[in-house]
Amino acid sequence: MSKSFARRLADIEPFRVVEVLTRAKALAAAGRDIIHMEAGEPDFSSAEPIIRAAKASLDRGETSYTPAAGIQALREAIANYYKQDYGLDIAPERIMITPGASGALLLLAGLLINPGDGMLMTDPGYPCNRHFLRLVEGEGQLVPVGPEDRFQLSAEKAEQHWRPNTKGIMVASPANPSGEILTAAQLRDLHSLCERKEGYLIVDEIYHGLNYGVEAPSILSITDQAFVINSFSKYFGMTGWRLGWLVAPPEAVPELEKLAQNLFISMSTMGQHAALAAFAPETRLILNERRDEFARRRDYLLPELRDLGFEIPNCPDGALYLYAGIKRFKMSSSEFCRMLLEEHGIAITPGEDFGRYGADEHVRFAYTTSMARLAEGVARLRKIYG
Repeated sequence: MSKSFARRLADIEPFRVVEVLTRAKALAAAGRDIIHMEAGEPDFSSAEPIIRAAKASLDRGETSYTPAAGIQALREAIANYYKQDYGLDIAPERIMITPGASGALLLLAGLLINPGDGMLMTDPGYPCNRHFLRLVEGEGQLVPVGPEDRFQLSAEKAEQHWRPNTKGIMVASPANPSGEILTAAQLRDLHSLCERKEGYLIVDEIYHGLNYGVEAPSILSITDQAFVINSFSKYFGMTGWRLGWLVAPPEAVPELEKLAQNLFISMSTMGQHAALAAFAPETRLILNERRDEFARRRDYLLPELRDLGFEIPNCPDGALYLYAGIKRFKMSSSEFCRMLLEEHGIAITPGEDFGRYGADEHVRFAYTTSMARLAEGVARLRKIYG
């Protein structure tokens, strides 16, 4: 009998945006001029106060393991962030530092899902969510949502798709790839449904702070029984540091900490001390200026893409993306993205990365490059379709 790998791998698809990014970087290394609009990574380096704090931490010799839930000072700083920005009293003991939001997703999959259990989530949505569930022999139960839903999951639609093996709902606000935000009323309805069904509610809030002119309410303002995932990668601009956090109901924390001890031991010590500086007033000023720059980029790119024939019915209120319909161009999403990259040096992400519903008819543009580069990308598109 020949050796084989675990069967679950057949159900875990590639993270296509990474594949696009890898190919785009290879073309750039070969001398091609590539417009990068594929990755959801802010193009600014980490703010200088964060970098200084990391260097100071190393100078102090802070290189040992930390507690599995994170250093107490950082848990307290996040609690203070919720107090200052949201007016919420969140006990530091409910906050766990994780190796990126991905670490939080893995912890929640291990905590909540038994083999055969499912979790409702939007289609389209962040692709790795369903793969974390598959890793623990669960399933992501994809619910089709479109522009008429603002690509978000309503309690009514969630109830229609609830199955006997459904353990709860996972939503994101602002969402990837759509940038759409759930209102407080929508979050309250989702929470009420989960309470009635005795299910769990997970809310991905990693794009909080990158909301433009509207509030992005936290589920923590509604209930202390939901699980919240957040990250230092997006608004805080610390992608390569691999730090996130998880807010959990008090009774879940000991079990999460036990899992973290086994899976991670601890997070980057230097990164945690650097993240303390992310909440300093001088850093927040820098981060808010960058947020305003992302808003300007969105406001430039959206009308330009619409004028070129891309279908974007709603102006997204947050995140870093425009999720655009491409019916006009008579090509599949993957073919369209391959053509733009290989022939015109424009890197964007195919819709198939985000699910199945309408995937072949959509692409995602990330406005994570400078205004000048966005303008160059638009100019190249105009030469093809203008």
